[in-house]
Amino acid sequence: MDYGTFRGIVTVGMLILFIGIYAWAYSSRRKKGFDEAANLVFADEQPKQKDKNQEKSTHE
Repeated sequence: MDYGTFRGIVTVGMLILFIGIYAWAYSSRRKKGFDEAANLVFADEQPKQKDKNQEKSTHE
């Protein structure tokens, strides 16, 4: 096997790997999991609470 044949085999292997990752990432079965992972950043945020002093001054 010469260098050109080896490069061709590696290229085909990388193409198959790319198509496999693409199919996995855009699979409809993975959408729910990816949506949950995308929203993990916001999971531990707490809603903002108004300062009690600001509430009193607005009601006076």
